[in-house]
Amino acid sequence: MLTDTERQAATEFVYREARLADEARYAEWHALWTDDAVYWVPATTDPAADPEKHLSHIYDNRARLDTRIKLLQTGHRYSQEPASAMRRVISNVEIEQAEDGELVVSANFILAELSVQAKHEMHWWVGRTTHRLRRVDGVLKMRHKKVVLVNAAEPLPNLTFLL
Repeated sequence: MLTDTERQAATEFVYREARLADEARYAEWHALWTDDAVYWVPATTDPAADPEKHLSHIYDNRARLDTRIKLLQTGHRYSQEPASAMRRVISNVEIEQAEDGELVVSANFILAELSVQAKHEMHWWVGRTTHRLRRVDGVLKMRHKKVVLVNAAEPLPNLTFLL
């Protein structure tokens, strides 16, 4: 059974992770991950989807995450130059402890993105995230993040930022 302290730490982690992504604080966001990280945005809302068998918008391991962050930091990701202004709202946070001891934190989100690179358009991203967190040297780190978009199976605009 989870303690109130563990629940609070997991909830604060998810809020902080979202804020760092919103504020384009890429180095700090990147430091939240474990070495065996997986960042997955499936192209389906099917809960039984398998990234090895189904199409994904994003399916990054740690090396690919490293590259993604480096591109965002260098300004060579022209589709995010200047970076989109973003804010997300997190709600319906649910926390469980997995059999392996990791914390599984699921939450709904709404992300407002003002895409200013070409047309100055407002995009709305809505979905549910699932974070798998574990302690590394006493600090919570993110091993896995899955982002299931409501419109996952539809054609999507630019996804070069962090969901």
